[in-house]
Amino acid sequence: MNIKVIGVGKLKEKYFKAGIAEYKKRLDKLAKVQIVEVADEKAPESLSAAEMAQVKEKEGSRILGKIKDKEYVIALAIEGKQRSSEAFAKEIADLGTYGHPDVTFVIGGSLGLSPEVMQRANDTLSFGKLTMPHQLMRLVLMEQIYRAFMINIGSPYHK
Repeated sequence: MNIKVIGVGKLKEKYFKAGIAEYKKRLDKLAKVQIVEVADEKAPESLSAAEMAQVKEKEGSRILGKIKDKEYVIALAIEGKQRSSEAFAKEIADLGTYGHPDVTFVIGGSLGLSPEVMQRANDTLSFGKLTMPHQLMRLVLMEQIYRAFMINIGSPYHK
């Protein structure tokens, strides 16, 4: 299986980089994993609704440029579908079994994802109603992908 994680913005914090690298290393034995960063759009703190839409559109265009037609896209969004770790693991396994070996997860910037990216998504995923920094979300997502693979192989990692 091929897993791609697209995230807006460059990760600067060493502790996030280290955690993501650790889960990527663990996952590399189970799947081909690629982390793709797209540039975030620089914007002032206070934006009008039109300016926010413009920022999301520019970031969304960069995201869409990294997605191939054959990829099954899961957009992370607060309003997305929540799942248990077991249900997420089953979904990952089913995607690989039923003709979707290329799965791409998309994490937006601080303003979220553009409508165009949400339309391109085949599915959505939410880790709850809490708002998290998108840098932290990358680490949480990598751990959950790893957990899904561990559940699917019957590892005691998931307790």
